Amino acid sequence: MKRTIAKIFFYLSLTATLVFIFSGYGYQWDIWSMGMGFTLLRYSAYAAIGLVITQVISLFIMKGAGAKAISFLVIGIFLTGAVSGTALYWQNKAQNVPPIHDISTDLTTPPEFVSMVRLRADAPNPPEYAGEETAAAQEEAYPHIQPLIVTTGKQEVIDEIVMLIVSRNWDMVSINRAEGRVEATEKLPWFGFKDDVVLRVTEIENGTSTRVDMRSKSRIGRSDVGVNADRIEAFLKDLERKLE
Repeated sequence: MKRTIAKIFFYLSLTATLVFIFSGYGYQWDIWSMGMGFTLLRYSAYAAIGLVITQVISLFIMKGAGAKAISFLVIGIFLTGAVSGTALYWQNKAQNVPPIHDISTDLTTPPEFVSMVRLRADAPNPPEYAGEETAAAQEEAYPHIQPLIVTTGKQEVIDEIVMLIVSRNWDMVSINRAEGRVEATEKLPWFGFKDDVVLRVTEIENGTSTRVDMRSKSRIGRSDVGVNADRIEAFLKDLERKLE
């Protein structure tokens, strides 16, 4: 009887885990709508949290239930624990970042999308910069998002930017060396959302230094859950390291 209960918990855990995982891929593969994807995501996360608590309690109750029963419970706890941890992590992050989706190292004159405009024609979020309210929210939440200034020449910096984009498997959209502009798109795993980036490279201090500004904007959604700021921070850190 105890083994049967443990097995039921295992299959419920497996089901909740698979629904959680495929909630995003189902939307990305056009099997269901985004609304349905988020509904499946939410309820599978609730189920996983309930199951992990129940199975932990059951693990203590069923101490003498035998190795197989315990194995079913342990695997179930592992599966639902992973789902619960992932869900709680993103929920916590969403609650601690502002509901914005357009991040830039230059809030006065943000780099503009040019070649990207046609690709964003049907996107809910337009290519234009989101405005002063977004800038104020960014300054408060992400004060560390700043332009990168290096002593490397402009064209060499562009070369390194292009190589970094390629190494990240982003889709290159355009490279304009004369204007110092590079545009690219990253397709996120799971739900397959697309975020666009534009980098502006300019010579400063009479050509002795080069400034790199970067802007990252989601095509869909009010809040990016901090993804765009994280992307800019990581990219510019890697670029700085490459140029040292």
